[in-house]
Amino acid sequence: MNYKRTLLPIEIGAAAAVLGVLGLALDAPVFGLAAGLLALGVGALVLRIPTQSGAASPDHQLGELETALAAQVQARISAEDAVRSLGQQLATAERDAANRAPIVVPAKRSDSLIDEATGLFSEDYFRVAVDARIAAARRHLRPVAVVLLEVIEGLRSNAPQSAQPMLVAETINATLREADTACRLIDGRFGLVLEDTSENGAIWTVERIRRSITELQQGLTLRAGIACYPAHAFGSSELLQRAEAALVSARDWNQDRIEVANVD
Repeated sequence: MNYKRTLLPIEIGAAAAVLGVLGLALDAPVFGLAAGLLALGVGALVLRIPTQSGAASPDHQLGELETALAAQVQARISAEDAVRSLGQQLATAERDAANRAPIVVPAKRSDSLIDEATGLFSEDYFRVAVDARIAAARRHLRPVAVVLLEVIEGLRSNAPQSAQPMLVAETINATLREADTACRLIDGRFGLVLEDTSENGAIWTVERIRRSITELQQGLTLRAGIACYPAHAFGSSELLQRAEAALVSARDWNQDRIEVANVD
């Protein structure tokens, strides 16, 4: 409260009382009139000064702050209750999901790209790989060798049959480089694409495969046909035909045989 404004009416009222006493003592109406005017001014001033009930006291302001704080606390408690309830619902849902039998989706591998018996690439991939490697070799002027090979068990005993596919596949994978490609064809033969490999390099690679297979199992016969780009053909189809013809020539021998395509 402003105490100076409260004392001002009292001071003016005191001055009016003095003027009234002087007017009575001196029998002067002028002093009485002045006292009356001062009294009127005091009344008007008193009406303009706000009372204690109209002004906001410190206690009243403190009460309002406490009310606002209580509202905020209540709102926070409500939010925490909502979060707690949501967490309980989530935990319940997780328990329900754990109790259900899991749905297992088997991994799928494209039959057109992978041979299921050996894990090598399929014949479809082999033909695409031959096209891609020849295109790259044409740009970089590097040779590429294509090999068609088969491994026969019991050829010398007149009871021929294809050797175990996994045995051949593991031997091929252990021999080839990372840049090379190994595939198993539909009829059981194997197709190889040897990156940056000439005729002599392809012969040596197949010979290493033959030796490794012989060490693992006796009585196996390997026959292979080799064709190289650009020595024997410039296109993928022609190159495969030359490799196929070389393998047919190797089959004329009743023993291990590696044949290289003829140059016209």
